[in-house]
Amino acid sequence: MATLTLVIGNKNYSSWSLRPWLLLKHLKVPFDEVLVPLDTPETREEIEKHSPSGRVPVLKHAGLTVWDSLAICEYVAELAGGGWPKAPEARAVARAVSAEMHSGFTTLRSLWPMNARARNRHTAMPAALEADIERVDEIWNDCRARFGAAGPWLFGEYSIADCMYAPVVLRFNTYGAGSITPAARWYMASVLEDPALQEWIQAAKQETWSYPASEIGL
Repeated sequence: MATLTLVIGNKNYSSWSLRPWLLLKHLKVPFDEVLVPLDTPETREEIEKHSPSGRVPVLKHAGLTVWDSLAICEYVAELAGGGWPKAPEARAVARAVSAEMHSGFTTLRSLWPMNARARNRHTAMPAALEADIERVDEIWNDCRARFGAAGPWLFGEYSIADCMYAPVVLRFNTYGAGSITPAARWYMASVLEDPALQEWIQAAKQETWSYPASEIGL
């Protein structure tokens, strides 16, 4: 099989890049990595060398270009024969909660930008942010209770759903989502101890870029 190339943004800040990167690591699919620093005068020009959308992540494989994080995950899952729960009901719910993360939680994503290396940040807590946190907690509890008996992940075995929520775990770890339930905290611990995620965080700590818009809550 031709080598895949994943084009990503800064590991400290690019939550959408993290998602397919984690899946490739967990499914043990070899890939080359191209990192394009975000928010520079050259960023769009550099990304457009790889993608028609001007955004990351981008997957390139044997003449094919895929430029959306969830679409990349779907493609990788088809190549590797994994990534979604095997049981139809669990698979349907995994797709639903992944799509909900992909298209929703705009307040959480805007007020708490991903900052993988930051800790002990504090921000205001408007009602819309509280509602997003409560919904995430509800999803994690529901998936773990109904489908998580076989392992520590949302659906027991690691899936695309875990990739989609990994940046949320990092956000909660950075800003402190104090109201989440014990079950959600156990899930967060599993995600934070994941060797693939730890590899990403360690790389983020080595980056020298700093973007004020994502350095909030100091």
